[in-house]
Amino acid sequence: MPYYWGPAGAALAGAPVAMPPSSTVAPNKQREVEEELSSLRSVDEVQGYYIKGTDGDLGHVEEFLIDDQTWSIRYMVIDTKNWLPARKVLIAPEWISSVSWSDALVHVDLTCERIKSSPEYDPLTPVNRGYEEHLHDYYRVERYWLS
Repeated sequence: MPYYWGPAGAALAGAPVAMPPSSTVAPNKQREVEEELSSLRSVDEVQGYYIKGTDGDLGHVEEFLIDDQTWSIRYMVIDTKNWLPARKVLIAPEWISSVSWSDALVHVDLTCERIKSSPEYDPLTPVNRGYEEHLHDYYRVERYWLS
Protein backbone atom coordinates (compact mmCIF):
# COMPACT_ATOMS: atom_id res chain seq x y z
CA MET A 1 0.00 0.00 0.00
CA PRO A 2 1.51 3.40 -0.92
CA TYR A 3 2.25 6.10 1.63
CA TYR A 4 -0.27 8.94 1.54
CA TRP A 5 1.32 11.40 3.96
CA GLY A 6 4.80 12.87 3.98
CA PRO A 7 6.84 13.56 7.10
CA ALA A 8 5.48 17.11 7.41
CA GLY A 9 1.88 15.88 7.12
CA ALA A 10 1.41 17.18 3.57
CA ALA A 11 -0.94 15.14 1.44
CA LEU A 12 0.75 13.41 -1.44
CA ALA A 13 -2.52 12.50 -3.18
CA GLY A 14 -1.51 8.87 -3.50
CA ALA A 15 1.77 9.64 -5.25
CA PRO A 16 4.44 7.07 -4.42
CA VAL A 17 7.14 8.18 -2.02
CA ALA A 18 10.65 7.64 -3.30
CA MET A 19 12.33 5.27 -0.86
CA PRO A 20 15.98 4.31 -1.10
CA PRO A 21 16.46 0.74 -2.32
CA SER A 22 16.48 -1.59 0.66
CA SER A 23 19.75 -3.15 -0.45
CA THR A 24 21.60 0.15 0.05
CA VAL A 25 20.16 0.94 3.48
CA ALA A 26 20.83 -0.94 6.71
CA PRO A 27 17.71 -2.81 7.94
CA ASN A 28 17.41 -0.68 11.10
CA LYS A 29 17.75 2.54 9.13
CA GLN A 30 15.19 1.30 6.58
CA ARG A 31 12.70 0.67 9.41
CA GLU A 32 13.34 4.18 10.81
CA VAL A 33 12.74 5.76 7.39
CA GLU A 34 9.54 3.77 6.87
CA GLU A 35 8.37 4.60 10.40
CA GLU A 36 8.97 8.32 9.92
CA LEU A 37 7.12 8.39 6.62
CA SER A 38 4.17 6.37 7.86
CA SER A 39 3.19 8.27 11.00
CA LEU A 40 -0.54 8.15 10.31
CA ARG A 41 -2.09 5.48 12.57
CA SER A 42 -5.55 4.29 13.52
CA VAL A 43 -6.60 4.82 17.13
CA ASP A 44 -7.34 1.09 17.18
CA GLU A 45 -3.64 0.41 16.66
CA VAL A 46 -2.47 2.86 19.32
CA GLN A 47 -4.81 1.48 21.98
CA GLY A 48 -2.67 -0.69 24.23
CA TYR A 49 0.58 1.20 23.55
CA TYR A 50 2.63 1.52 26.72
CA ILE A 51 3.23 4.91 28.34
CA LYS A 52 6.79 5.80 29.31
CA GLY A 53 7.39 8.75 31.60
CA THR A 54 10.77 10.37 32.12
CA ASP A 55 11.47 7.96 34.99
CA GLY A 56 9.85 4.70 33.94
CA ASP A 57 6.82 2.85 32.60
CA LEU A 58 3.39 3.87 33.75
CA GLY A 59 0.51 2.09 32.05
CA HIS A 60 -1.08 1.94 28.64
CA VAL A 61 -3.35 3.84 26.28
CA GLU A 62 -6.87 2.60 26.88
CA GLU A 63 -8.97 4.84 24.64
CA PHE A 64 -9.32 8.30 23.15
CA LEU A 65 -11.64 11.23 23.77
CA ILE A 66 -12.65 13.01 20.56
CA ASP A 67 -13.89 16.61 20.39
CA ASP A 68 -17.31 16.30 18.77
CA GLN A 69 -17.07 19.85 17.35
CA THR A 70 -13.67 19.64 15.64
CA TRP A 71 -13.25 15.84 15.37
CA SER A 72 -9.76 16.17 16.85
CA ILE A 73 -8.31 13.82 19.44
CA ARG A 74 -8.51 15.87 22.62
CA TYR A 75 -7.15 13.34 25.16
CA MET A 76 -5.81 9.81 25.52
CA VAL A 77 -7.20 7.85 28.46
CA ILE A 78 -4.27 6.26 30.29
CA ASP A 79 -4.86 3.23 32.48
CA THR A 80 -2.21 3.25 35.21
CA LYS A 81 -2.80 -0.36 36.24
CA ASN A 82 0.98 -0.82 36.39
CA TRP A 83 0.67 1.18 39.62
CA LEU A 84 -1.45 0.17 42.58
CA PRO A 85 -4.15 1.30 42.91
CA ALA A 86 -4.96 1.62 39.21
CA ARG A 87 -6.38 4.93 38.02
CA LYS A 88 -7.44 6.42 34.73
CA VAL A 89 -5.94 9.78 33.80
CA LEU A 90 -5.94 11.97 30.71
CA ILE A 91 -2.99 13.04 28.58
CA ALA A 92 -3.38 15.41 25.63
CA PRO A 93 -1.59 14.49 22.38
CA GLU A 94 0.29 17.79 22.61
CA TRP A 95 1.96 16.59 25.81
CA ILE A 96 3.57 13.60 24.06
CA SER A 97 7.27 13.96 23.30
CA SER A 98 7.53 11.03 20.86
CA VAL A 99 5.98 7.76 19.76
CA SER A 100 7.91 4.62 18.90
CA TRP A 101 5.63 2.83 16.46
CA SER A 102 7.85 -0.24 16.25
CA ASP A 103 8.01 -0.60 20.06
CA ALA A 104 4.34 0.38 20.66
CA LEU A 105 5.51 3.02 23.14
CA VAL A 106 4.33 6.58 23.85
CA HIS A 107 6.91 8.84 25.53
CA VAL A 108 5.80 11.80 27.66
CA ASP A 109 8.01 14.44 29.26
CA LEU A 110 6.39 13.93 32.66
CA THR A 111 7.39 11.82 35.63
CA CYS A 112 5.32 8.78 36.49
CA GLU A 113 4.47 10.30 39.86
CA ARG A 114 3.23 13.51 38.19
CA ILE A 115 0.93 11.54 35.90
CA LYS A 116 -0.17 9.18 38.68
CA SER A 117 -1.14 12.14 40.89
CA SER A 118 -2.99 14.01 38.15
CA PRO A 119 -6.75 14.56 38.33
CA GLU A 120 -8.48 11.22 37.96
CA TYR A 121 -10.69 10.61 34.94
CA ASP A 122 -14.07 9.03 35.54
CA PRO A 123 -15.53 7.57 32.32
CA LEU A 124 -19.06 7.99 33.74
CA THR A 125 -18.62 11.76 34.17
CA PRO A 126 -18.49 13.96 31.08
CA VAL A 127 -15.32 16.00 30.64
CA ASN A 128 -16.43 19.61 31.07
CA ARG A 129 -14.56 22.91 30.93
CA GLY A 130 -14.09 22.94 34.74
CA TYR A 131 -12.35 19.55 34.65
CA GLU A 132 -10.20 20.66 31.70
CA GLU A 133 -9.19 23.87 33.52
CA HIS A 134 -8.20 21.82 36.56
CA LEU A 135 -6.25 19.35 34.38
CA HIS A 136 -4.40 22.08 32.45
CA ASP A 137 -3.62 23.97 35.68
CA TYR A 138 -2.26 20.77 37.24
CA TYR A 139 0.10 20.11 34.32
CA ARG A 140 0.83 23.84 33.93
CA VAL A 141 0.14 23.80 30.21
CA GLU A 142 -1.57 26.31 27.94
CA ARG A 143 -5.30 25.91 27.55
CA TYR A 144 -6.09 24.92 23.96
CA TRP A 145 -9.39 26.83 23.96
CA LEU A 146 -7.57 30.14 24.60
CA SER A 147 -5.11 29.86 21.73
